[in-house]
Amino acid sequence: MRKEDKELVIGKIADTLKQYSALYLVQTTGLNAEKTSALRRECFKSEVKLMVVKNTLLKKAMEQSDVDYSGLYDALKGSTSLMLSNVGNAPAKLIKKVVGKGEEIPALKAALVEECVYGADQLDALAALKSKNELIADIVALLQSPAKNVISGLQGAAGNKIHGVLETLSKR
Repeated sequence: MRKEDKELVIGKIADTLKQYSALYLVQTTGLNAEKTSALRRECFKSEVKLMVVKNTLLKKAMEQSDVDYSGLYDALKGSTSLMLSNVGNAPAKLIKKVVGKGEEIPALKAALVEECVYGADQLDALAALKSKNELIADIVALLQSPAKNVISGLQGAAGNKIHGVLETLSKR
């Protein structure tokens, strides 16, 4: 490959990396064409981008980025595929789903989620992470709970008593 072509590819990889907040390095060597197609379909359904890249080109693209990817450099050995997503736990859930069907591949090499580096042995922890939207929903539900209790109390029999007491006090 010519130097100009490599620079174009590095630029495209760097642009792609900027678009996603979660990056998973995965080994997919050993998948036949049928299983690879099935994995790509699952990735598409889960809004995960799957790319096969050369390690040297990926490392150069990572070095050009503003994000610190240095924790992932040790995992850039052998065949590497990228799983990119804006939902931090989506690729991990996808890998667990495929591996749960009795497959050994894809295998997690390393991941960078929310500026934290995870190793190959932390797939369960990654799958258990809550996404940003899930955390926001939990917080909103917690904040709404006390308000709902007060409103339901005021609408019930106790609410009528409180209303009566307030009305009596206002007349005095």
